[in-house]
Amino acid sequence: MKFSSILGNSQKLDGGSMFGNAPKALWTRWCQADELNRIDLACRAMLVETPYHKILFETGIGAYMEPKFKDRFGVQESDHVLLESLHGLGLSHEDIDAVVLSHLHFDHAGGLLSKYQEGVAPQLLFPNATYYAGDVAWERAMNPHPRDRASFIPELQELLQASGRLKLVKREDVLRFDQLILGFFLSEGHTPGMLCSDLRWDGNRVVFAADLIPGTPWVHLPITMGYDRFPERLIDEKRALLGSLVQDRGWLFFTHDHHVAVAKPSYNSEKKRYGITDAQPGLFRTVLPIN
Repeated sequence: MKFSSILGNSQKLDGGSMFGNAPKALWTRWCQADELNRIDLACRAMLVETPYHKILFETGIGAYMEPKFKDRFGVQESDHVLLESLHGLGLSHEDIDAVVLSHLHFDHAGGLLSKYQEGVAPQLLFPNATYYAGDVAWERAMNPHPRDRASFIPELQELLQASGRLKLVKREDVLRFDQLILGFFLSEGHTPGMLCSDLRWDGNRVVFAADLIPGTPWVHLPITMGYDRFPERLIDEKRALLGSLVQDRGWLFFTHDHHVAVAKPSYNSEKKRYGITDAQPGLFRTVLPIN
């Protein structure tokens, strides 16, 4: 079983929004801001290749946005970078047979859509894949709250439904792909029903944490995003997941970290603080665990 970190289109977003109530004097220790107070963010997917399956976890923001929205949300590239990254592995979107979505916010699911062309409706990519989404997250996407309505792509939900290949999963569901057992850690702090994919095989473990822990600075328990729905609940969810991963010596995959794709959580009992070890900037058909 081989793991690859797949870069999609990158973003620049306001640092204050990304770090919630943390002051700039603190978060600039970890991220450098530009003249518009924006920080660099990756939109990274994870590809797992088993003997008979190619499973993609999320698709990033993609290149579907028209120019005014592309500028508003700081999307840096015009081409569909995710497709280019897959091509670098000798693959196309047609080779993927499963896409697992933590939630339907545009920076995690927009890569399902084709590149923007003026006057042309976006098309749904990955024609041979089953799309997996959480039932609660799907309900939120179909009936968003005014607070996060702008985070969803109405056309995407319509296309997913029309494909006939959408499967909604519940928090207790377990999927199996060859030797890979895929369960889910449900998070409600960022958005209702967000699925953190919990991958286990042969005593090993990797968790795709999505926006529960989007990058290494957010491993620190008090650090949350301004976009999070229930920050205190999110902190409790982080504590539970990180404690479990430390116990299992598992790996944590980061979707938005500009520099680190995967690392092992650690815990300093003296400082009572979580951190990371064994940080990897990327994975290229890597067999985990890394010795």
